[in-house]
Amino acid sequence: MIKANDPKLKSWVDVPKNSDFPIQNLPFGIFKTQYLEAGAGVAIGEYILDLTYLHENGFLFGLDLPSGIFNQQYLNDFIGLGKKKTRAVRERLSELLDINNGELQNDKANSELALIPMDEAEMLMPVKVQNYTDFYSSIEHATNVGTMFRDPENALFPNWKHLPVGYHGRASSIIPTGVDIYRPKGQTKAPDADQPSFGPTKRLDFELETAFITCKENELGEPIPIGKAEDHIFGIVLFNDWSARDIQVWEYVPLGPFLAKNFASSISPWIVTLDALEPFRVAGPKQEPKVFPYLETKGNKNFDVNLEVSLQPEGGEENVICKSNFKYMYWNINQQLAHHTVNGCNIQVGDMYGSGTISGPTPDSYGSMLELAWKGTKPIKLSDGSERKFIEDGDTVIMRGYGEKDGVRIGFGEVKTKVLPTK
Repeated sequence: MIKANDPKLKSWVDVPKNSDFPIQNLPFGIFKTQYLEAGAGVAIGEYILDLTYLHENGFLFGLDLPSGIFNQQYLNDFIGLGKKKTRAVRERLSELLDINNGELQNDKANSELALIPMDEAEMLMPVKVQNYTDFYSSIEHATNVGTMFRDPENALFPNWKHLPVGYHGRASSIIPTGVDIYRPKGQTKAPDADQPSFGPTKRLDFELETAFITCKENELGEPIPIGKAEDHIFGIVLFNDWSARDIQVWEYVPLGPFLAKNFASSISPWIVTLDALEPFRVAGPKQEPKVFPYLETKGNKNFDVNLEVSLQPEGGEENVICKSNFKYMYWNINQQLAHHTVNGCNIQVGDMYGSGTISGPTPDSYGSMLELAWKGTKPIKLSDGSERKFIEDGDTVIMRGYGEKDGVRIGFGEVKTKVLPTK
């Protein structure tokens, strides 16, 4: 039992009902305000606990933290201290926020300066992403795509159930929530056309994903054993891996996604630690055929986290168009990291690994417009009477996620992105 996860804990900081950020969560992020430069914080209710302030004023005494560890633009150095140290920090923050602890609660001068209202802050990228890998690990999603574009009787490629399929993507274009994106352009070729054409994508899509972030390196040539994989994983964010489907179809053979995927991927700004997600562990789907020994896991390695996507047309209201769950993943995060490094690939602190689109077994749980509107043949009706086959200019896509158990809700906040016309 991780002490900071105790469902009986209550904070002296007000936490509204159904908040993503109770005392049992304490996710880490980077924020700035009109008066404060970028630095590390932890979410609690509708506030951000300023870790730089706490450290500089002695509230984290005894943890042997390096000077200036939180007064930085990214969390890389902090999470690179290792999970033993970051776990100790989260436990200490839990103590300080406990309603039965008066250290900070009764120190009005310090508590007012240490707690920043969220609506006064801007959230930034939580880590400097060194490398980015995108997996393809939802069997429902892979089956749907294979059915649409290939033979429904052979929707999965022969390798799919033997290894976690993935590719290396572009790290520099990963952006936090609230940053608008421009409709990408590139080459496309209509099925009935003799030659390709150039212009803005007509099939802009989202992909509902999560992404894990690594906190410990391995040496080049040294695989990470699957039993040690979680020693290298700090936590998880929500991940919208934008896709231009018409560009993708034309360019992806023989080497895979390029311009169709590298223009933007959007993330939620709070990293929810694996420790905070511990209560939501569940078994994953049964894997047949039996995997190779380097991919064998023991115990519950999936997470019961509800996921949803809303589409908001410009000037209109939100429409929930998808409800899925992280537990549907066929390949879990341990298997993804073990496979990624089995050839000796060296990982770095701050690397990000997308899950791949997380689709469930029912049409309302499909994690992309490609599936929800079934390649444009089944348009989605919105509350304003309009229809969508893919994402249009002015649309805002919002993703949210949370786990709930024993009266405790652990959430990720949201990743919210508006699409602007092509530059």
